[in-house]
Amino acid sequence: MIARRGRQLPRRWLQLLVGIFLYGVGIAFMVRGEIGAAPWDVLSQGIAGHVPLSFGVITVLVSAVVLVLWLPLRQRFGIGTVLNALLVGPSADVGLLVIPTDQPLWLRVAFFVVGLVVLSAATGLYIGAHFGPGPRDGLMTGLHKRTGWPIWVVRTGLEITVVAVGWSLGGNAGIGTLAFALLVGPLCQYFMRIFAVRMPGDSRRDART
Repeated sequence: MIARRGRQLPRRWLQLLVGIFLYGVGIAFMVRGEIGAAPWDVLSQGIAGHVPLSFGVITVLVSAVVLVLWLPLRQRFGIGTVLNALLVGPSADVGLLVIPTDQPLWLRVAFFVVGLVVLSAATGLYIGAHFGPGPRDGLMTGLHKRTGWPIWVVRTGLEITVVAVGWSLGGNAGIGTLAFALLVGPLCQYFMRIFAVRMPGDSRRDART
């Protein structure tokens, strides 16, 4: 079992790092779509309009605040959690430098669709590597465990809150924000099935179910 875990490590690390990088690129595509960003990105956009920091730096700072909120929830960090918090923002900044702005509507819609699919695949990659959830995912599951509220209630409440705050600060909330909320769950579930690394003991658990 230990030997198998060792053989899996290179693949898991590759999935983690590629997934985190692509997650930031997916964010950048959706932001450049300009039809409404994902909820937490609406918040980062709103804050970016008021401070002399890049979108990516603000994303890192928001992630740090979210991780602080893990502490009273007694959530455990993984190396993937920390790397997600530190690296998604810079990769989003790289994407924003490369992806052009002020494009025709059809191209902006295409940017959003590409971003949503890339972000969903990236989520499957880094979660499937089993190095820990992203900061926002961990906040959601931590609140679920502490309050007993259903996951969908916790997620919806968090995202409505961050969209409202981000929009009030000038972030771009629109039809894309709604599309993200409706589609990201099924897409992430699909890609998590594809990219999940089977860990030692999984087959035995499957056989018992």
